[in-house]
Amino acid sequence: MRKTGLLLALCGLLAACQKDRIFEEYKGMNSSEWKVVDTVKFEPNVDEEKFAVVLGVKYNNDYDYRNLYVRYTIQDSLGQTIDSKLMDVPLFESASGKPLGKGFGSTFTKYDTLPISQAFTTIELLQYMRVDTLQGIEAVGVKVVKK
Repeated sequence: MRKTGLLLALCGLLAACQKDRIFEEYKGMNSSEWKVVDTVKFEPNVDEEKFAVVLGVKYNNDYDYRNLYVRYTIQDSLGQTIDSKLMDVPLFESASGKPLGKGFGSTFTKYDTLPISQAFTTIELLQYMRVDTLQGIEAVGVKVVKK
């Protein structure tokens, strides 16, 4: 009887955590490569008053750099650009070279909050590393949660 109650409480807690998520989607890269011409597009259609947008980067040891520059662009329902910023996402410690994300083996995921505070319908991500093809980027994603 006690185990059943504990299981129900755990299920309730997990369900409550899911209510804060408005949107979450990840898109994988072909052959773990992110090309400079590859725009990654998501359509979360965010109209909440208070929310946070989180960028997720899944990468592996084939990635040759300490950080990742990503330009994000958000658009409204008419396709008008509302905001566009360049973000520096650190992936490895500069002194030791240790991966900063969570993971195991040679694959890690790093999360970083994007400074977006207005409603938007579309977000596009571009790699801005001054190379045509980035090796070692397996996927990128966007998560929007209520504050």
